[in-house]
Amino acid sequence: MNYGIIKRTLGWLLLFETVFFCVPVVTALVYREQEVYHFLFTMLGTAALGGLCLIGKPKSDKIFAKEGMVITAASWIFLSLFGAIPLYTSRCYPTYIDALFETVSGFTTTGASVLASDVVAALPKCILIWRTFTHWIGGMGVLVFIMVFLPLCGGGRNINIMKAESPGPSVGKLLPKMRSTARVLYLIYASLTALQFILLVFDMPVFDAINAVFATAGTGGFSIKADGFAGYSTYTQIVVTVFMALFSINFASYFFILRGKFKEAFSTEVRVFLTIVVSAITLITIDLCITDVMSIGGAIKHSAFSVSSIISTTGFTTENFDTWPSFSKTILVLCMFIGACAGSTGGGIKVSRLVIAGKGVHHETQRLLHPKRIKKITLDGKVVEHEVVRGVNNFLIAFISIFVLSLLLISLDGKDLITNFTAVAATINNVGPGLGVVSPAGHFGGFSILSKIVFIFDMLIGRLEIFPMLLLFAPATWRK
Repeated sequence: MNYGIIKRTLGWLLLFETVFFCVPVVTALVYREQEVYHFLFTMLGTAALGGLCLIGKPKSDKIFAKEGMVITAASWIFLSLFGAIPLYTSRCYPTYIDALFETVSGFTTTGASVLASDVVAALPKCILIWRTFTHWIGGMGVLVFIMVFLPLCGGGRNINIMKAESPGPSVGKLLPKMRSTARVLYLIYASLTALQFILLVFDMPVFDAINAVFATAGTGGFSIKADGFAGYSTYTQIVVTVFMALFSINFASYFFILRGKFKEAFSTEVRVFLTIVVSAITLITIDLCITDVMSIGGAIKHSAFSVSSIISTTGFTTENFDTWPSFSKTILVLCMFIGACAGSTGGGIKVSRLVIAGKGVHHETQRLLHPKRIKKITLDGKVVEHEVVRGVNNFLIAFISIFVLSLLLISLDGKDLITNFTAVAATINNVGPGLGVVSPAGHFGGFSILSKIVFIFDMLIGRLEIFPMLLLFAPATWRK
């Protein structure tokens, strides 16, 4: 294990987090809020500790797969531990665990909160913008962000970091160098963010638009209003609906569109994702109309917003879908697990994994029918390597195992099964709201400390694709 490069990377991470704190500091100064001191004191701590970590040069700057996963998991934990300090010291959150839950929820783009919506709406503006800004930073990945400015390692091994932090069953290069790939991804990310801001600022206050854009781009879901997005105009809701879907699509697709490679842009994963979105909206609209919950116009608007929000794992709401018919709620819960495309800012299992798993089942069926027939699993005309298929299967097994264990642990709180099941689903898939106690009208504040720690772990597990976090608990990881 290359401890020197791990320490050095964590040092750069803390220095970058110091810079990130400038966003709430400037906000506090503009609105003359006393909470600015809590961010300034934390900035001093992260800057000092980050500087200490950078003292001394590591013997080797190479990062292999194991180091890449450890660095990624440790970075997100450190980022959250320090990011929670001003939330707690400002007394906006009752305990440090609550502040940590909120910060992890922000960086992992989950959007689950321990505070009631009316309490959130009354928070200082610097706290509100810090919550949503963590979404934007965590959406594309903090280490990928740092990679845009710094070469974290030598020998072209930056891909081991990107593989560990970027969502999806496989990660490749768009350009020959990983730093160039990271820059292209963040340029697309920033461009979409700016475009959405321009479209929103015409119809809502600047501060509201900034927070909405940060949360939408990261598919996070923290809202600054007690009623979520219900109080905004239909125009704003439509813009947010569209951009939640756009940020759910693999960013490589936008790169291919810019290059004129439309066949590669509209891959099987993208087509399946769009098909699922349209099908879910259609079915929920029909269900809401048949059960007389709302008119067809309202059903289309609210079902489109909710489906786009849930499958992108953003978590914004215009309606409390916990009051909808069971059929509609079931579709939304299924969308929680499906999630967005690989290489996007969304969470969930990912459409590409489900496509590969489905092809694997079909392949096994054909193999049983024709034992002597030799045929490979293909996707978009390319052979899916056995390593990728094995990785998908292992991911699904680990996902189910952790889900069951988490469900058993939080059931000790004595809450109903629907609440427990959807609470775990909402955190491990980085969605935010669930059903029952954790519906859009509720929050996670009523759970015990043990359950909140489980949820924190689940949110990190979901964002980092399970294995980087599990590697921290393997004794062999820390042996030289």
